[in-house]
Amino acid sequence: MSKEDIKRRVQRDIDLRAEEIVRVSKTILENPEAGFREVKTAKLVEDLFAQAGIPARSGLALTGVKGEIRGAAPGPSVAVLGELDSLIVSDHPHADPQTAAAHACGHHAQIGMLMGVAYGLMAPETLARLSGRVVLFAVPAEEYIEIERRDELRRAGRLEFLGGKSELIRLGEFDDVDVALMTHTTSVADEKSLAISGSNNGMVAKRIRFLGRAAHAGGAPHLGVNALNAASLALMAIHANRETFQDVDTVRVHPIITKGGEAVSAVPADVRMETFVRGANVEAILDANRKVDRALRAGAMAVGAQVSITTIPGYLPLNQDAAMNDVYRANAVSLVGEEGMGRRDHGTGSTDMGDVSQIMPAIHPYVGGAVGLGHGNNYVVEDYGLAVVTAAKAMANTVIDLLVDGAEGAGRVIANHRAAMTKNDYLKLLRGLAQEELYDPEE
Repeated sequence: MSKEDIKRRVQRDIDLRAEEIVRVSKTILENPEAGFREVKTAKLVEDLFAQAGIPARSGLALTGVKGEIRGAAPGPSVAVLGELDSLIVSDHPHADPQTAAAHACGHHAQIGMLMGVAYGLMAPETLARLSGRVVLFAVPAEEYIEIERRDELRRAGRLEFLGGKSELIRLGEFDDVDVALMTHTTSVADEKSLAISGSNNGMVAKRIRFLGRAAHAGGAPHLGVNALNAASLALMAIHANRETFQDVDTVRVHPIITKGGEAVSAVPADVRMETFVRGANVEAILDANRKVDRALRAGAMAVGAQVSITTIPGYLPLNQDAAMNDVYRANAVSLVGEEGMGRRDHGTGSTDMGDVSQIMPAIHPYVGGAVGLGHGNNYVVEDYGLAVVTAAKAMANTVIDLLVDGAEGAGRVIANHRAAMTKNDYLKLLRGLAQEELYDPEE
């Protein structure tokens, strides 16, 4: 068979199981689980791999599942990723009534895509033409949420990093991967049916605790130190720095107060905040992070409170491999036509696929089929044929281009790629971002 014959067969095999892979996605939609809690979702993937005869390991970074399909000849490894986790959006129509978990970002579709790629590539005639391995990787905890809970897991020694792919890199689970790809759903009309994407912001996360002194709020407020006032002043100081952020760096700082006090009758003595500090490059993130820390100290100093600042490494900027994007785009056009192709140049959100992209060739295209606002209570997938089936075909055909004919395609990508850093450099950078400080203006 020619390469195009193989692709047609792969697409046919995906179509034959289209209802099944859509059903997988809808099952996950109705059973959402937040990051590092994806027990049911991981078990579903394990069972699907076992039923398909795909060797797999589970429990990676707590809940990750990693399977593999081997071609007839040795060669490089291409990882196809799908994310297991949901968000927390209590008023989403598919939210879990007990946990408020909800797939308000479309990750449930990614697991359907992952299984579609697996089913499309498993025919003996297809495997006979592949040189290398296809790693099927269901990864945990892409959404960087529940920071306090995850940080407790870190302190207990169960994790070092709070994002799934970062932790998997640390554990060596990407050591046997040469290139990686995944697809994310989108509801942005301009991104059309399938979209090539460019860069994304990276970020660090911060846990902040202002410590004051409790006192009777009506009878003796002068004896207290108001930690909520310290936090409020810190928020204003952060806002006062926004004009110093350069547009090209797309800095985003968006704090929330997670605890504002104990009771209205007491001067707040324990006030807690969380924030991300995002930017288009590491230098911009570090600069904004310094300014945020300075603002937090200023709030504490103004009222005589203490502030504990814990900075936690988050995600690095996403930098995609142009040659891989070209391979993917050609396959996408064959499915949806030029008129169906969109583009996202830079996203100001963050993804831990950025971390993968720093150490190997990687791409992160988008597929339509969703409506509503991403991370909102109205974000739902409506067109599963596009969001799951077509997305799976585009990725599977990209794998064919990379691994047929002695894996010449993957070889060219790998030979021409210049990684931003080694794994060791990456780990050193992330560990260097981790900081803890207790600032006391009275000392």
